[in-house]
Amino acid sequence: MRHAFGIALASAALLGTMACGNTVQGVKKDSENVAEKTAAGAQTVDVKSALIADGRVDASSINVDTIASTKTVVLKGSVPTAEQKTTAEAIARDKAPGYTITNNLTIMAKPK
Repeated sequence: MRHAFGIALASAALLGTMACGNTVQGVKKDSENVAEKTAAGAQTVDVKSALIADGRVDASSINVDTIASTKTVVLKGSVPTAEQKTTAEAIARDKAPGYTITNNLTIMAKPK
């Protein structure tokens, strides 16, 4: 009986250790995901702020999204000229080093 109890106790301790290991790994992975998403959010703010501040680009119809898992900044919306589309992409590249820039901006002249 004592032997069976000892085996059961050792098994429980081993399972508990394994569960703690999985929990630590889970917390670590969750923390990494949060850090990635926070960095991606910062990239979104940095790029959008730079677009607004730059006088060469009308950023009023530009939406900036950042995909943390692929480290991609996506520009969506419209600008009045092809030059502004190119300039917006250059600004995004400058403000989001290490990120891929996907420029989905369309060229649409502002109504007069």
